[in-house]
Amino acid sequence: MQAVPSDFLNIDRKERVNKPFFDLDLRNPEVRTCDFDGVVIEFTPEQAMVQAARCIHCPDPAPCMVACPVNNDIPSAMWLIEQGRFAEAANLYHQTSSLPEICGRVCPHEALCQGSCVLNKHHEPVLCGELEVFTVDYKRRTEGRIIPLGTPTGKKVAIIGAGPAGLGCADQLVQVGHEVTIFESKPAPGGLLVYGIPNFKLPKDVWFEKWGEFERAGVKFVPNTYIGKDKTIDELFEKDKFDAIFIGVGSEIDAKMEDAPGTDLPGVYEATDFLIRGNVDRSMLPSELLEPLEVGKRVVVIGGGDTASDCLRTALRLGSKEVTCLYRRTEREMPGGKKDRQMAKDEGAKYRFLTQPVKFIAGEDGRLAAVECIEMKLGEPDEKGRRRPVPVENSNFSVACDTAILALGYWPDPILGKTTPDLETHNWGLIKTLDRETGQTSREGVFSAGDCVTGPDLVVTAMRGGRKAARAIDAYLKSK
Repeated sequence: MQAVPSDFLNIDRKERVNKPFFDLDLRNPEVRTCDFDGVVIEFTPEQAMVQAARCIHCPDPAPCMVACPVNNDIPSAMWLIEQGRFAEAANLYHQTSSLPEICGRVCPHEALCQGSCVLNKHHEPVLCGELEVFTVDYKRRTEGRIIPLGTPTGKKVAIIGAGPAGLGCADQLVQVGHEVTIFESKPAPGGLLVYGIPNFKLPKDVWFEKWGEFERAGVKFVPNTYIGKDKTIDELFEKDKFDAIFIGVGSEIDAKMEDAPGTDLPGVYEATDFLIRGNVDRSMLPSELLEPLEVGKRVVVIGGGDTASDCLRTALRLGSKEVTCLYRRTEREMPGGKKDRQMAKDEGAKYRFLTQPVKFIAGEDGRLAAVECIEMKLGEPDEKGRRRPVPVENSNFSVACDTAILALGYWPDPILGKTTPDLETHNWGLIKTLDRETGQTSREGVFSAGDCVTGPDLVVTAMRGGRKAARAIDAYLKSK
């Protein structure tokens, strides 16, 4: 990695702290809700240099670097950026991250690198994420990027799932010379990056420019192929002659609201269905999702995570006039990022806390007309430390709406465990690994990482798991 020169360590930290700070510049909420374009207005080169110069270069290990799941060398990148050496800074990010232009946009920086910046104590933090985005975008536009390829080994690896974990794995495998083929159940590559994250958070053109790097590196892509249904892991080994397999299918089955009658009413959507049909171009939709959405003027979103924020903001962009989040705890217990939640509020979304839907009510036309709810209060903490929601007796009330979106979380798809001999799973389908550092599963030659192992987590942690598994796969293939 690029080291900060020794003479640069004699910096005047007080002078740096007092350099001007300006927060992210966002498009006006009244304007941005009229389209699905990006919300953040990117830095100019001059702004990037000024902001990077606010880094006081903490002694190793720098807190921001420790807080980053892939340990990006943020202090060295900041030094390069303030010198105007943007492409070199981008190269530094590419050393530790397979998806820096993605993670710079979607990571919860306030809880990771930016949240760990020591300037938070008395000043504003360095905007690590936006500076990462700036440098990588700059390099892509001015120089382009080619994934460095290793000498061909003659070994073939199948990757199941074209999301963050699979991409992290593919990126590392081609760099050591292995041939990689990615199998994906949907028409386009990207997984969550295309079919889960809205365009206003992650522009599709950014993703497809990134995918071009993988195509130029020779990564093969097989779309519309559902491993476990259309083809089994055994067939990948025996018929297609792959030498190793990586599973990175994520955890994309929407959690159900089984104890609430009426979830099958027209007008009630699961979050994945809603986000895909609301955000993805028709040409990339699976055949079963081609029917247009029917989104009403009054929408409720049930849940408190990032997916709920994405659904709220998508509904506003689809023309809904009254969009409300119903959450059974208070805002303090919400698992979603504060930044996205504030953007949703700025755009017009409302929040109703300590509210638990218990029934979905049909109108005379048979479509959803209201949600019956019950008030909640907070009880003792659960196993995760969050206070449990407790129903308040006889507190039922109704919220009028014509569209409801269930953003309750995600479960793993159990099909690979059911169709693959000797592949151990647990917790309703999560793939069991013998070692999280290697991703080795109970089936020889099969490795796994990401949300299908851990349950729903961050893009960056899934990508990190794929990179680690790639190193283990390489060692396994060399041992063979």
